[in-house]
Amino acid sequence: MRSAPLADAPGIREPLHAPVAHLTRGGVIEGMHYGSLVVLGADGEVRFALGDIEAACYPRSALKPVQAVAMVRAGLPLDGALLSLASASHSGEERHLAGVRQILTLAGATESDLGNVPDLPYDPAVRATWTRQGRPPSRLAQNCSGKHAAMLYTCTLAGWPRETYLDPAHPLQRAIGEAVEELTGQRTAHVTVDGCGAPLFSISLHGLARAAARIATAAPGTAEHRVAEALRGHPEMASGAGRDVAELMRAVPGLITKDGFEGVQVAALPDGRAVAVKIADGANRARIPVTAAALAMAGADPRLLARFTEQPVTGGGLSPGAVRPVPALAATTAPAPAPA
Repeated sequence: MRSAPLADAPGIREPLHAPVAHLTRGGVIEGMHYGSLVVLGADGEVRFALGDIEAACYPRSALKPVQAVAMVRAGLPLDGALLSLASASHSGEERHLAGVRQILTLAGATESDLGNVPDLPYDPAVRATWTRQGRPPSRLAQNCSGKHAAMLYTCTLAGWPRETYLDPAHPLQRAIGEAVEELTGQRTAHVTVDGCGAPLFSISLHGLARAAARIATAAPGTAEHRVAEALRGHPEMASGAGRDVAELMRAVPGLITKDGFEGVQVAALPDGRAVAVKIADGANRARIPVTAAALAMAGADPRLLARFTEQPVTGGGLSPGAVRPVPALAATTAPAPAPA
């Protein structure tokens, strides 16, 4: 239930991004990434902002925990690893494929009922093995298949039509849209289609951080709490072995975090301190260093974040530089440990 009036939809405009990360090589700034970020305190107030946190943006897969909350509210009974998978951009590992098959079986559905696009596994090593085996792209391997299987299961339990579950006017997608607005605290600016084929809601970076904070701090027994506990307890099911999302949740106690294509990351601590990051050019290499800096600004222990604060730049078998947050952000983080 909505506890407060919704704020107006964010403005659709060219975002006024600011420099957030430098690529240095041999002590020279070779490149620069622009973006925006917001840091919320435990009281929900903005503690720091850089760039344009109120412009409309697409959170992409960073919104999946909110979609999972909506499905649980609609009757999805999953918990633990399978609920984490329903919130996932998974790597296509065998445990992910097995989990999706399990959800489909519960729904009385098959891979052919999935409406996401066929693709190869997201993880490069898993994809290479898949290709060597001569396996074609499949809906099961595509990184959003857990969410889509959960959508089918939700429709089955609710008595909603499954054939049209991706239609923005479908009861499921309307329920998701309502959850997006409730948890972000604002009306959506626009609805389009995501890469996997599901409806995609445009919100502000500020709203995205609010939603993560509300999920992270939710009371036991709520849909939000169930999703938060699933992510905390099974971070590899929400991403994959060695993925930065899983590693970050393992490193910082109680943290929930989710990435999204085009350089989006959202994270929240158990007391409601939260951050949201958007890298303007969509560069993946700047996403985690800037997120680590934002989490340090939120008060997370810099020592736990040290290994996430830079992305090495290689050349000639050496590491002559790195992608690091701009000095105004990096000053709050601990230096990365020296190589052994």
